Amino acid sequence: MTKHSIKRKIMNTLKTLSDTSRLSSIVLLALLTGCTSAPKNPDDPWESWNRSTQEFNDDFDDTIMKPLAKSYLFTTPEPVDRGVTNFFSNIDDIGVTINSLLQFKLKQAGMDMSRFLVNTTAGVAGVMDVATMIDLPKHNEDFGQTLGVWGVPPGPYLVLPFWGPSSPRGTAGLVGDAFFDPLNYTLFASFAVSAVSTLADVVEVTDTRAGFMTSEKIVNEAAIDRYSFIKESYLQYREFQINDGNISDEDDLLELDMNFEDEPSYKLELYSPTEK
Repeated sequence: MTKHSIKRKIMNTLKTLSDTSRLSSIVLLALLTGCTSAPKNPDDPWESWNRSTQEFNDDFDDTIMKPLAKSYLFTTPEPVDRGVTNFFSNIDDIGVTINSLLQFKLKQAGMDMSRFLVNTTAGVAGVMDVATMIDLPKHNEDFGQTLGVWGVPPGPYLVLPFWGPSSPRGTAGLVGDAFFDPLNYTLFASFAVSAVSTLADVVEVTDTRAGFMTSEKIVNEAAIDRYSFIKESYLQYREFQINDGNISDEDDLLELDMNFEDEPSYKLELYSPTEK
């Protein structure tokens, strides 16, 4: 089996996974890549800034975010944690719907809007994910992806303070997404509403950080160069998102440095946890 045929099998399998399983699979594949070969001629002109900023972000995370996330997981019952995640995911569906429209994915946009309406009403303000139960799946679209679909180049890899991996295109996307988030408009409302919005942002960030605890352990224990590992994982995942998983053989999304002709014993299979 040739290298390209194996890559095609990998990408076809990724399309069948949920977004969480898909991201986990790409992280593991990036880990395999990082352990077998160094990146080939990386185009990283801002590496000095990026490494310094990542070190700052890591220190901030170790000092503040990680203890906060651990306390959140320890004190929050699993049903409550799931409800909090669902609530913010429901709000995110507003931006997802807009970006689906901007990418001319009209059918998907209709599903995204229907998902938001169902979860907001039957799901009690989005606390329960009723839409998934009736075959209205969660999609992940943002303005950075929209710019990519429009043909805007990503530019060099960029690490943002507090935020993490990004690019000039991704940074512009964050600004666009901020306009699609209804919680941001409470800044112009009363003090009480603004305080509630700020608290909601803190809870959302904490809930998101708590969800990364397992993935972080994989990175810290297995990555040879943590910076390169995170960079390659981010770039590959964003490329996968923008192309909706439709990666051609010529696009070397995963450079597996193996001679499949001489080493037929290498076999890489991906599966969803529900298929195991």
